[in-house]
Amino acid sequence: MSADAPLSPPPSRLPNVGTTIFTVMSALAAEKNAVNLGQGFPDFDCDPKIVDAVTRAMQAGLNQYPPMAGVPRLRQAIADKIGKLYGRAYDADSEITVTAGATQALLTAILCAVHPGDEVIVLEPCYDSYLPAIELAGGKPVPVMLDAPHFRIPFDRLAAAITPRTRMILINTPHNPTGTIWREDDMRQLAALLAGTDILLLSDEVYEHMVYDGQAHQSVARHPELARRSFVVSSFGKTYHVTGWKVGYVAAPAALMAEFRKVHQFNVFTVNTPVQHGLADYMADPAAYLELPAFYQAKRDYFRAGLADTRFKLLPSDGTYFQCVDYSAISDMSEADFAMWLTREIGVAAIPVSAFYSQPRESGVVRFCFAKREETLGLALERLRRL
Repeated sequence: MSADAPLSPPPSRLPNVGTTIFTVMSALAAEKNAVNLGQGFPDFDCDPKIVDAVTRAMQAGLNQYPPMAGVPRLRQAIADKIGKLYGRAYDADSEITVTAGATQALLTAILCAVHPGDEVIVLEPCYDSYLPAIELAGGKPVPVMLDAPHFRIPFDRLAAAITPRTRMILINTPHNPTGTIWREDDMRQLAALLAGTDILLLSDEVYEHMVYDGQAHQSVARHPELARRSFVVSSFGKTYHVTGWKVGYVAAPAALMAEFRKVHQFNVFTVNTPVQHGLADYMADPAAYLELPAFYQAKRDYFRAGLADTRFKLLPSDGTYFQCVDYSAISDMSEADFAMWLTREIGVAAIPVSAFYSQPRESGVVRFCFAKREETLGLALERLRRL
């Protein structure tokens, strides 16, 4: 072999991972000039006040490393917010950590708690980072299926999936991709199921401020039996329409947080300083997140009304900024093929819900994102009505 010959790559830590469906569909949408309702991000600007707050922090010289766990006043603002909304007092010094987005928070929580051979129960369909994170930790994902069209929590299956090797259960409410939410009774059943065990809970709550029709977000922080065993994850990017800033946070009891920070300090160490200060300033007015349910519900209602006279069957959308639809009255194509066809021929990109399962599973359902300007949604609806 010559000295300049390329080396063979090492054995893959994630041999089953390829290009994500989000990348594929976004690229196809761009190629076909389709309206991209696939990937979940807003196409409108954030509040200029939050940009001004970050700019002021930069101009004030707040541009060097912050503390590893995050800027203290931002951690205090997070703790105050959780206390007011959900009634649990987290200590800002020892129980709150600012992260480089929610995905890093999820990975870090799993890496700090899951050891080789441990089992982690995951409710599918699920966000695509969950399973690779478990595999990187050496854990074994144990999928429990949610059934279309209502995607309710199957507590009998969940109970049956628990074994002596179960280390963690990963939940997500409001739920991506289905738009369903956990209700108070669901949380009570989960607490009863876990009582007397050492099973940890990782609760992905990045859409916590997108719950509709007057319903309350059921954070695990509201429920003492769950909160004492939980890492609770949220996202400033989702809440403040700044997904590209990649800033989130985790709340957990001090003993769990101490382990979390051991991993956090060596995978990112800390997070953008001026953005943290800007967020701390902006959080002083809670209106931005308290008004978010009404803001997104208006978009949801507009989009659902526009789809009502099509052959799509609307599934419930109680939270998130996603709307799932059953297209079985339109086509018998697989979900992936239908999403590709919809993008190429109709000019609207969606995501097949089958992409959120670890094993092939078809329900005839695709997901649209309605976190878009009204003109974007209007153009998409105009095209979808051709069906």
